[in-house]
Amino acid sequence: MAYDEGLAQRIRERLGADPAVTEKRMFGAVAFLYGGNMAVGVTGDDLMVRVGPDATGTAIARPGTRVFDMTGRPMRGWVVVDGAAVAEDDTLGAWLDEGCAFAAGLPPK
Repeated sequence: MAYDEGLAQRIRERLGADPAVTEKRMFGAVAFLYGGNMAVGVTGDDLMVRVGPDATGTAIARPGTRVFDMTGRPMRGWVVVDGAAVAEDDTLGAWLDEGCAFAAGLPPK
C-alpha cells in the first residue's frame, strides 16, 4: 500500500529540525520515530498517531479518528486520523505534538 507523500512531506517539514526524529519506511507506510520510538506515521491517506493506552478514549472522540486496526486486532494506544481531518496545519501539528510527546516519555531505543 502506498502512502500519501504530501502528508509525509508536511510531517517532515514540521518535525525535520528536531534531531530526535528519524524516518523509517515499513509495511508500505512511513513512520516517524522520536528517540527511536514510533510516534506518528502515514499509511495510505491517513495519519497514525501513538497516543498511549490512557489517551486512546479521548483521542477517539476527536473528529475523523478511529482505533488503529491493521490486522483485525486493534492496537492499544494507537489511533488513525483520516487524512481530511488533518488538512489544516494546526490540526496536524497538534496530533504530531501528541504523538511525539508520548514517544518522548518512553525509554530511548
